[in-house]
Amino acid sequence: MKQRFASRRCVGDEYSADYHRQLIENVPGDCVLSVMQDQMHWLCELASSISTEQVDRIHSPYGWTIRQVFEHCANAERVSGYRILRFAAGDPTPLPGWDENAYADSRFGLGNFSHLITELGDLRKANLMLLKRLSPLAWDRRGTADGQQLTTRALAWIAAGHLQHHLEIVEKRCGVMVPRHSNRGE
Repeated sequence: MKQRFASRRCVGDEYSADYHRQLIENVPGDCVLSVMQDQMHWLCELASSISTEQVDRIHSPYGWTIRQVFEHCANAERVSGYRILRFAAGDPTPLPGWDENAYADSRFGLGNFSHLITELGDLRKANLMLLKRLSPLAWDRRGTADGQQLTTRALAWIAAGHLQHHLEIVEKRCGVMVPRHSNRGE
């Protein structure tokens, strides 16, 4: 039987880019709200496991520091929230892409690492609160971002997949493995 709840796993016609498919397919679970909530615990546990020496060091073969990775995740979470808001509202205005390298290279995010983690967590909480108040119809609405047609649901799954992707890389780079909550949506 096909799942009927709004936050269910999206299907292939809700997005078109291969990189979106990869992000979405790597996320476990059937409810993106549960996944995104669980990722907040993962984020906090992982950030508290990273040493001060690891935060601003570049770990080859990567070109960003751990701090820049988390800055990138915060920026992506902010962009995702804006896109979710616009798509859910039915705004037909095509949205441009964004250059994550320009944001990471700007180094405007230098400062207290724990404040950066708090900011990322607050952005995720805000996006979760937005998603939880959407009508089922709003999850199915489509919009265009970076030339790609997507549903609101796909944007939420992509946001979850994006953060998961980077948290896994940080774990690998820092030699840390944080136990994950099982997704309540499975």
